[in-house]
Amino acid sequence: MLITMSEKDIYRFKVLTDVREKRLRQVDAAVILNLSARHIRRLVNQLVSLGAQSLTHAARGRPSNRRHSEHFRIEILKLIREHYSDFSPTFALEKLTELHNLSVSKETLRQWMIADGLWLPHAKRKPRVYQPRYRRDCLGELIQIDGSHHDWFEGRSDKCCLLVFIDDATGRLMNLRFSETESAFDYMLATREYLDAHGKPIAFYSDKHSIFRVNQEKHKQVGQTQYGRVLKELAIELICANSSQAKGRVERANLTLQDRLVKEMRLQGINTIEQANVWLPYFVADFNHRFAKPAQSPKNMTCCREIVDTPNLNAPSARCRRMVTNLASVHKDTGLVIHWDWGIFSFSPCLEPLRCRPSAYQR
Repeated sequence: MLITMSEKDIYRFKVLTDVREKRLRQVDAAVILNLSARHIRRLVNQLVSLGAQSLTHAARGRPSNRRHSEHFRIEILKLIREHYSDFSPTFALEKLTELHNLSVSKETLRQWMIADGLWLPHAKRKPRVYQPRYRRDCLGELIQIDGSHHDWFEGRSDKCCLLVFIDDATGRLMNLRFSETESAFDYMLATREYLDAHGKPIAFYSDKHSIFRVNQEKHKQVGQTQYGRVLKELAIELICANSSQAKGRVERANLTLQDRLVKEMRLQGINTIEQANVWLPYFVADFNHRFAKPAQSPKNMTCCREIVDTPNLNAPSARCRRMVTNLASVHKDTGLVIHWDWGIFSFSPCLEPLRCRPSAYQR
């Protein structure tokens, strides 16, 4: 039988071999190994009679006296294969204890399941591969939005949520706003601030939170949230990501903000949401100066238009009217037809605008 030896055993073997071959005195070996001279003589005699394996523990390589019987192991694995084949070791152990009155340690059960192919350790699982999603080319082409829940004030105030708007092409923070919760009303306020400061982007990129998407199966591809209706009225496309990796730009920004923003507010003595929202524009400017990247294309896709002062964006229950723009930017066609904001408008003889068929971009 093959016996493994530890580094300590190997070192003892070398010292005792020197003693046996008269290259080292027993007294000196006792000092080196921190043992008595009598025990050194005992070990040398064992080495001569039994060989190197006498220096290892006698129980090494032998089954434990407390091990479960093979019949018990087979019975456990049979139950798991029949009833709990897709259970984790911890969950399977709970059911074996509750329903079958069988007791075994969690680690023992895990090792049995691994050896029998019923469980794959996380360390040996193949990592899921995600297709890379490269940056958009232009500023304002895609804005990633997300809410980050964190103890932003380090106990000086209640935990709250930071609404983050970040440009996909440049990594610029476009807008930050603290709110008590992540709600449709707070997103509408943050969106209004963004539109006032930067104009309309082409699209917002979010997760599948119920603020952005109706998650009930019966409303699939039909239902629309309050916030979704507002963006539709504003002709801003709302894209919901299928995974957090897809919107990694804003997820990584959240981690950076949870580190830098928290410490900056501590240094500034900011302790409330109101104080933070007033100070955030200064932080955004400094952050963008340090970390923003130039876009691949110098073209700015943000439609810079004036927003009429209407309470629609501030009222979550009301539908938002389309933004009124500067008529100088409208392309006039022959006849009573104009092309504006990717849509086609036609006028009746009484000059009342009627919305016609939307373009392919808005379908």
